[in-house]
Amino acid sequence: MPLDQLKMARKKAIGTKQVLRAVENKGASLVFVAQDADATILGKIKTSCNTQGVKIEPVKTKTQLGEACGIDVGAATAAILKD
Repeated sequence: MPLDQLKMARKKAIGTKQVLRAVENKGASLVFVAQDADATILGKIKTSCNTQGVKIEPVKTKTQLGEACGIDVGAATAAILKD
């Protein structure tokens, strides 16, 4: 399951700004997007990922994504970073 990959990842980016930076710098290998995130955020992430050829994995809620990242709040986006 992809969320398990995120939980076990040694390097990850959490949050829209960090994820966008990682994608644009070609440092992200897989991006997770919460389906209940703001449409503006989703659009920016999807555009950047499509441009850079990074796969997007949908997650049902921000709460689930936050838990997978090991944080106590919801997260709209997260990424597994390349080593």
